[in-house]
Amino acid sequence: MVYAIVRAGGRQEKVSVGDLVTLDRVAAEAGSSVELPAVMLVDGDKVTTGADDLAKVTVTAEVVDHSRGKKIVIQKYKNKTGYKKRQGHRSELTTVKVTSIA
Repeated sequence: MVYAIVRAGGRQEKVSVGDLVTLDRVAAEAGSSVELPAVMLVDGDKVTTGADDLAKVTVTAEVVDHSRGKKIVIQKYKNKTGYKKRQGHRSELTTVKVTSIA
């Protein structure tokens, strides 16, 4: 089994060919391909972690869809002082499908 650990959006994700992965927003159109930097490559019993060897490895993914995550509500409250604050956000996400690890 071949899989790779890639750096995507400040996190590391374990991917193999055909996987759908949700990442932070990638600046690419739907249908275009994106190259993800590999941190580690596992090919059966062979594990590649050296920077020189990983420079030759390319992990290619196709952008499937752009979406937004669920709403996160942040509330702050301090008792007896009248302090209340409410804030929220929705993360910008991109779904990609891994097409090749070479």
